[in-house]
Amino acid sequence: MTKDIYILGIETSCDETAASIVKNGTEIISNVVASQITSQKRFGGVVPEIASRHHVEQITLVIEEALAIAELEPADLDAVAVTEGPGLVGALLIGVNAAKAFAFANGLPIIGVHHIAGHIYANQLMQPMEFPLLALIVSGGHTELVIMEGHGSFKLVGETRDDAAGEAYDKVARVLGLPYPGGPQIDKLAAESDGQVEFPRAWLEPGSYDFSFSGLKSSVINYKHNLAQRGEAVNPSHVAAGFQASVVEVLTTKALRAAKEFGVKQVIAAGGVAANKGLRSSLEETFKKEEIPFHVPPIILCTDNAAMIAAAGSAMFIDGIRGNLAMNGKPGMSLVSWKQ
Repeated sequence: MTKDIYILGIETSCDETAASIVKNGTEIISNVVASQITSQKRFGGVVPEIASRHHVEQITLVIEEALAIAELEPADLDAVAVTEGPGLVGALLIGVNAAKAFAFANGLPIIGVHHIAGHIYANQLMQPMEFPLLALIVSGGHTELVIMEGHGSFKLVGETRDDAAGEAYDKVARVLGLPYPGGPQIDKLAAESDGQVEFPRAWLEPGSYDFSFSGLKSSVINYKHNLAQRGEAVNPSHVAAGFQASVVEVLTTKALRAAKEFGVKQVIAAGGVAANKGLRSSLEETFKKEEIPFHVPPIILCTDNAAMIAAAGSAMFIDGIRGNLAMNGKPGMSLVSWKQ
Protein backbone atom coordinates (compact mmCIF):
# COMPACT_ATOMS: atom_id res chain seq x y z
CA MET A 1 0.00 0.00 0.00
CA THR A 2 1.37 3.41 -0.98
CA LYS A 3 2.06 5.68 1.96
CA ASP A 4 0.13 8.93 2.17
CA ILE A 5 2.20 12.10 1.80
CA TYR A 6 1.69 14.91 4.29
CA ILE A 7 3.22 18.30 3.45
CA LEU A 8 3.27 21.31 5.77
CA GLY A 9 2.91 24.51 3.75
CA ILE A 10 3.99 27.96 4.97
CA GLU A 11 3.08 31.25 3.25
CA THR A 12 4.27 34.75 4.26
CA SER A 13 4.87 36.54 0.97
CA CYS A 14 2.77 39.61 1.75
CA ASP A 15 0.25 40.28 4.50
CA GLU A 16 -1.18 36.86 5.34
CA THR A 17 0.60 34.54 7.76
CA ALA A 18 -0.54 31.05 6.84
CA ALA A 19 0.18 27.39 7.52
CA SER A 20 -1.54 24.33 6.12
CA ILE A 21 -1.20 20.57 5.94
CA VAL A 22 -2.18 18.88 2.68
CA LYS A 23 -2.47 15.13 2.10
CA ASN A 24 -1.26 13.68 -1.21
CA GLY A 25 -1.29 17.10 -2.83
CA THR A 26 -5.07 17.16 -3.15
CA GLU A 27 -6.73 17.03 0.28
CA ILE A 28 -6.65 19.92 2.76
CA ILE A 29 -6.27 18.60 6.30
CA SER A 30 -5.87 22.03 7.88
CA ASN A 31 -5.59 25.56 6.53
CA VAL A 32 -4.91 28.44 8.93
CA VAL A 33 -4.64 32.07 7.78
CA ALA A 34 -3.91 35.07 10.03
CA SER A 35 -4.91 38.13 8.00
CA GLN A 36 -3.50 41.61 8.50
CA ILE A 37 -6.28 43.50 6.71
CA THR A 38 -7.48 45.22 9.86
CA SER A 39 -3.98 46.49 10.69
CA GLN A 40 -3.07 47.52 7.13
CA LYS A 41 -6.44 49.09 6.33
CA ARG A 42 -5.63 52.33 8.16
CA PHE A 43 -2.64 52.87 5.85
CA GLY A 44 -4.58 52.21 2.65
CA GLY A 45 -2.24 49.38 1.67
CA VAL A 46 0.45 47.02 2.91
CA VAL A 47 3.34 48.57 4.85
CA PRO A 48 6.20 46.04 4.51
CA GLU A 49 7.75 46.64 7.93
CA ILE A 50 4.40 46.27 9.69
CA ALA A 51 3.65 43.13 7.66
CA SER A 52 6.97 41.61 8.75
CA ARG A 53 6.32 42.35 12.42
CA HIS A 54 2.92 40.69 12.25
CA HIS A 55 4.49 37.62 10.61
CA VAL A 56 6.98 37.36 13.48
CA GLU A 57 4.11 37.46 15.98
CA GLN A 58 1.93 34.90 14.16
CA ILE A 59 4.16 32.39 12.37
CA THR A 60 4.71 29.96 15.26
CA LEU A 61 1.06 30.16 16.28
CA VAL A 62 -0.32 29.33 12.83
CA ILE A 63 2.05 26.37 12.42
CA GLU A 64 1.05 24.99 15.81
CA GLU A 65 -2.64 25.49 15.01
CA ALA A 66 -2.32 23.78 11.62
CA LEU A 67 -0.77 20.72 13.30
CA ALA A 68 -3.38 20.72 16.05
CA ILE A 69 -6.33 20.89 13.64
CA ALA A 70 -4.82 18.11 11.52
CA GLU A 71 -4.16 16.07 14.68
CA LEU A 72 -0.67 15.34 13.44
CA GLU A 73 2.81 15.52 14.94
CA PRO A 74 5.91 16.76 13.11
CA ALA A 75 7.04 13.13 12.83
CA ASP A 76 3.96 12.42 10.68
CA LEU A 77 5.04 14.94 8.04
CA ASP A 78 7.08 14.17 4.93
CA ALA A 79 8.37 17.67 4.12
CA VAL A 80 7.97 21.40 4.68
CA ALA A 81 7.08 23.59 1.69
CA VAL A 82 7.48 27.35 1.97
CA THR A 83 7.01 30.34 -0.30
CA GLU A 84 10.54 31.23 -1.43
CA GLY A 85 9.43 34.15 -3.64
CA PRO A 86 8.35 36.45 -5.09
CA GLY A 87 7.03 38.82 -2.43
CA LEU A 88 8.11 41.34 0.19
CA VAL A 89 11.67 40.43 1.17
CA GLY A 90 11.18 40.91 4.91
CA ALA A 91 7.98 38.89 4.90
CA LEU A 92 9.55 36.09 2.85
CA LEU A 93 12.54 35.85 5.18
CA ILE A 94 10.31 35.18 8.17
CA GLY A 95 8.48 32.34 6.47
CA VAL A 96 11.63 30.83 4.99
CA ASN A 97 13.55 30.93 8.27
CA ALA A 98 10.62 29.52 10.23
CA ALA A 99 10.38 26.69 7.71
CA LYS A 100 14.13 26.02 7.90
CA ALA A 101 14.06 25.96 11.69
CA PHE A 102 11.06 23.60 11.75
CA ALA A 103 12.59 21.32 9.10
CA PHE A 104 15.98 21.21 10.85
CA ALA A 105 14.46 20.55 14.29
CA ASN A 106 12.33 17.69 12.97
CA GLY A 107 14.68 16.16 10.40
CA LEU A 108 12.45 17.01 7.44
CA PRO A 109 13.33 18.04 3.89
CA ILE A 110 12.47 21.61 2.87
CA ILE A 111 11.05 22.70 -0.50
CA GLY A 112 11.04 26.27 -1.82
CA VAL A 113 7.86 27.06 -3.75
CA HIS A 114 7.19 29.87 -6.21
CA HIS A 115 4.20 31.89 -5.01
CA ILE A 116 2.50 31.85 -8.44
CA ALA A 117 3.05 28.10 -8.80
CA GLY A 118 1.18 27.85 -5.52
CA HIS A 119 -1.74 29.85 -6.89
CA ILE A 120 -1.87 27.57 -9.93
CA TYR A 121 -1.81 24.41 -7.80
CA ALA A 122 -4.69 25.69 -5.65
CA ASN A 123 -6.80 24.27 -8.48
CA GLN A 124 -5.46 20.77 -7.79
CA LEU A 125 -7.10 20.95 -4.36
CA MET A 126 -10.49 21.03 -6.11
CA GLN A 127 -10.09 18.76 -9.17
CA PRO A 128 -7.32 17.02 -11.15
CA MET A 129 -5.23 19.16 -13.49
CA GLU A 130 -5.51 17.97 -17.11
CA PHE A 131 -2.66 18.76 -19.48
CA PRO A 132 -2.01 20.68 -21.56
CA LEU A 133 -3.75 23.46 -19.68
CA LEU A 134 -3.84 27.24 -19.75
CA ALA A 135 -3.50 29.14 -16.48
CA LEU A 136 -4.72 32.74 -16.30
CA ILE A 137 -2.93 34.27 -13.32
CA VAL A 138 -4.40 37.50 -11.99
CA SER A 139 -3.11 38.87 -8.71
CA GLY A 140 -1.85 42.04 -7.10
CA GLY A 141 1.52 41.91 -8.83
CA HIS A 142 0.99 39.43 -11.66
CA THR A 143 -1.15 39.13 -14.78
CA GLU A 144 0.07 36.23 -16.89
CA LEU A 145 -0.98 33.49 -19.26
CA VAL A 146 0.93 30.24 -18.73
CA ILE A 147 0.79 26.98 -20.69
CA MET A 148 1.50 23.80 -18.73
CA GLU A 149 2.30 20.60 -20.62
CA GLY A 150 2.61 18.66 -17.37
CA HIS A 151 3.35 19.05 -13.66
CA GLY A 152 6.14 21.53 -13.06
CA SER A 153 6.19 22.75 -16.67
CA PHE A 154 5.51 26.48 -17.10
CA LYS A 155 5.62 28.26 -20.46
CA LEU A 156 4.89 31.98 -20.24
CA VAL A 157 2.94 33.18 -23.30
CA GLY A 158 1.69 36.53 -22.03
CA GLU A 159 2.38 38.92 -19.16
CA THR A 160 1.69 42.44 -18.02
CA ARG A 161 3.95 45.18 -19.36
CA ASP A 162 3.13 47.64 -16.60
CA ASP A 163 0.41 47.57 -13.94
CA ALA A 164 -0.95 44.13 -13.14
CA ALA A 165 -4.73 43.84 -12.92
CA GLY A 166 -4.66 43.81 -9.12
CA GLU A 167 -2.46 46.90 -8.99
CA ALA A 168 -4.82 48.73 -11.32
CA TYR A 169 -7.78 47.78 -9.11
CA ASP A 170 -6.04 49.11 -6.00
CA LYS A 171 -5.00 52.37 -7.66
CA VAL A 172 -8.44 53.04 -9.13
CA ALA A 173 -10.01 52.26 -5.75
CA ARG A 174 -7.81 54.90 -4.15
CA VAL A 175 -8.80 57.41 -6.84
CA LEU A 176 -12.45 56.73 -6.00
CA GLY A 177 -11.78 57.03 -2.27
CA LEU A 178 -12.69 53.41 -1.55
CA PRO A 179 -11.31 51.61 1.53
CA TYR A 180 -8.53 49.01 1.40
CA PRO A 181 -8.57 46.39 -0.03
CA GLY A 182 -9.97 48.14 -3.10
CA GLY A 183 -10.56 45.20 -5.46
CA PRO A 184 -13.59 43.74 -3.67
CA GLN A 185 -15.04 47.25 -3.28
CA ILE A 186 -14.88 47.90 -7.03
CA ASP A 187 -16.34 44.46 -7.76
CA LYS A 188 -19.26 45.17 -5.42
CA LEU A 189 -19.93 48.65 -6.86
CA ALA A 190 -19.77 47.32 -10.42
CA ALA A 191 -22.31 44.60 -9.66
CA GLU A 192 -24.74 47.13 -8.16
CA SER A 193 -24.31 49.82 -10.84
CA ASP A 194 -27.14 50.86 -13.16
CA GLY A 195 -24.74 52.28 -15.75
CA GLN A 196 -21.09 52.50 -16.69
CA VAL A 197 -18.49 54.88 -18.07
CA GLU A 198 -16.87 53.65 -21.28
CA PHE A 199 -13.11 53.24 -20.87
CA PRO A 200 -10.58 52.03 -23.49
CA ARG A 201 -9.34 48.44 -23.93
CA ALA A 202 -5.59 47.93 -24.35
CA TRP A 203 -5.27 45.12 -26.91
CA LEU A 204 -1.63 45.96 -27.81
CA GLU A 205 -0.21 44.49 -31.05
CA PRO A 206 -2.30 42.07 -33.12
CA GLY A 207 -1.88 38.56 -31.75
CA SER A 208 -0.19 39.70 -28.52
CA TYR A 209 -1.04 37.89 -25.29
CA ASP A 210 0.56 40.59 -23.15
CA PHE A 211 -1.45 42.93 -20.95
CA SER A 212 -1.33 46.62 -20.08
CA PHE A 213 -3.58 48.31 -17.54
CA SER A 214 -1.60 51.48 -16.86
CA GLY A 215 -3.42 53.39 -19.60
CA LEU A 216 -6.78 52.30 -18.26
CA LYS A 217 -5.84 53.52 -14.80
CA SER A 218 -4.78 56.86 -16.31
CA SER A 219 -8.08 57.09 -18.20
CA VAL A 220 -9.98 56.77 -14.91
CA ILE A 221 -7.83 59.47 -13.31
CA ASN A 222 -8.30 61.82 -16.30
CA TYR A 223 -12.04 61.21 -16.32
CA LYS A 224 -12.30 62.20 -12.66
CA HIS A 225 -10.12 65.29 -13.18
CA ASN A 226 -12.18 66.42 -16.17
CA LEU A 227 -15.39 66.16 -14.17
CA ALA A 228 -13.81 68.09 -11.29
CA GLN A 229 -12.78 70.91 -13.66
CA ARG A 230 -16.38 71.18 -14.82
CA GLY A 231 -17.65 71.10 -11.26
CA GLU A 232 -19.43 67.78 -11.79
CA ALA A 233 -19.59 64.90 -9.33
CA VAL A 234 -18.21 61.44 -10.04
CA ASN A 235 -20.56 58.46 -9.84
CA PRO A 236 -18.25 55.84 -8.27
CA SER A 237 -20.42 52.87 -9.26
CA HIS A 238 -20.49 53.92 -12.94
CA VAL A 239 -16.70 54.35 -12.93
CA ALA A 240 -16.21 51.01 -11.18
CA ALA A 241 -18.50 49.24 -13.66
CA GLY A 242 -16.75 50.75 -16.67
CA PHE A 243 -13.27 50.04 -15.31
CA GLN A 244 -14.14 46.43 -14.45
CA ALA A 245 -15.80 45.86 -17.82
CA SER A 246 -12.57 46.88 -19.56
CA VAL A 247 -10.34 44.66 -17.42
CA VAL A 248 -12.65 41.65 -17.65
CA GLU A 249 -13.12 41.89 -21.42
CA VAL A 250 -9.37 42.00 -22.10
CA LEU A 251 -8.58 39.14 -19.70
CA THR A 252 -11.40 36.93 -20.99
CA THR A 253 -10.76 37.60 -24.68
CA LYS A 254 -7.03 36.91 -24.52
CA ALA A 255 -7.49 33.80 -22.38
CA LEU A 256 -10.01 32.40 -24.85
CA ARG A 257 -7.81 33.12 -27.85
CA ALA A 258 -4.83 31.46 -26.16
CA ALA A 259 -6.90 28.42 -25.17
CA LYS A 260 -7.95 27.92 -28.78
CA GLU A 261 -4.53 28.54 -30.30
CA PHE A 262 -2.71 26.14 -27.98
CA GLY A 263 -5.44 23.51 -27.98
CA VAL A 264 -5.59 23.06 -24.22
CA LYS A 265 -7.77 20.51 -22.45
CA GLN A 266 -8.47 22.76 -19.49
CA VAL A 267 -8.37 26.43 -18.50
CA ILE A 268 -7.81 27.49 -14.90
CA ALA A 269 -7.79 30.86 -13.19
CA ALA A 270 -5.53 31.62 -10.25
CA GLY A 271 -4.57 34.49 -7.96
CA GLY A 272 -6.30 37.00 -5.74
CA VAL A 273 -8.13 38.79 -8.56
CA ALA A 274 -9.62 35.43 -9.59
CA ALA A 275 -11.87 35.98 -6.56
CA ASN A 276 -13.51 38.86 -8.49
CA LYS A 277 -17.11 37.84 -9.14
CA GLY A 278 -17.38 39.78 -12.39
CA LEU A 279 -14.29 38.10 -13.81
CA ARG A 280 -15.31 34.64 -12.60
CA SER A 281 -18.74 35.02 -14.21
CA SER A 282 -17.29 36.20 -17.52
CA LEU A 283 -14.76 33.36 -17.70
CA GLU A 284 -17.29 30.71 -16.70
CA GLU A 285 -19.87 31.86 -19.25
CA THR A 286 -17.33 32.27 -22.06
CA PHE A 287 -15.66 28.88 -21.70
CA LYS A 288 -18.95 27.09 -21.12
CA LYS A 289 -20.20 28.51 -24.42
CA GLU A 290 -17.02 27.36 -26.15
CA GLU A 291 -17.23 23.94 -24.44
CA ILE A 292 -13.75 24.28 -22.97
CA PRO A 293 -13.45 22.98 -19.38
CA PHE A 294 -12.83 25.89 -17.01
CA HIS A 295 -12.09 25.82 -13.28
CA VAL A 296 -11.39 28.42 -10.61
CA PRO A 297 -10.83 27.69 -6.91
CA PRO A 298 -13.26 28.91 -4.25
CA ILE A 299 -12.52 32.45 -3.12
CA ILE A 300 -10.74 31.34 0.06
CA LEU A 301 -8.17 29.49 -2.09
CA CYS A 302 -7.73 32.38 -4.55
CA THR A 303 -6.38 34.75 -1.93
CA ASP A 304 -3.01 33.98 -0.32
CA ASN A 305 -3.03 30.78 1.73
CA ALA A 306 -0.66 27.96 2.63
CA ALA A 307 -2.72 25.07 1.26
CA MET A 308 -1.76 26.13 -2.26
CA ILE A 309 1.92 26.16 -1.26
CA ALA A 310 1.60 22.68 0.21
CA ALA A 311 -0.17 21.48 -2.95
CA ALA A 312 2.62 22.76 -5.22
CA GLY A 313 5.19 21.48 -2.74
CA SER A 314 3.62 18.02 -2.89
CA ALA A 315 4.06 17.89 -6.68
CA MET A 316 7.68 19.01 -6.27
CA PHE A 317 8.26 16.44 -3.51
CA ILE A 318 6.97 13.64 -5.72
CA ASP A 319 9.31 14.81 -8.49
CA GLY A 320 12.27 14.67 -6.11
CA ILE A 321 12.75 18.43 -5.77
CA ARG A 322 14.44 19.43 -2.51
CA GLY A 323 15.83 22.64 -1.11
CA ASN A 324 18.43 23.08 1.62
CA LEU A 325 19.12 25.13 4.72
CA ALA A 326 20.97 27.76 2.65
CA MET A 327 17.61 28.78 1.15
CA ASN A 328 16.82 32.49 1.26
CA GLY A 329 13.87 34.67 0.36
CA LYS A 330 13.84 35.70 -3.32
CA PRO A 331 11.63 38.79 -3.82
CA GLY A 332 12.17 38.78 -7.60
CA MET A 333 11.98 35.01 -8.13
CA SER A 334 10.98 33.95 -11.65
CA LEU A 335 8.47 31.21 -12.44
CA VAL A 336 10.57 28.51 -14.10
CA SER A 337 9.86 24.85 -14.80
CA TRP A 338 11.16 22.41 -12.24
CA LYS A 339 10.50 19.50 -14.61
CA GLN A 340 11.40 19.55 -18.28
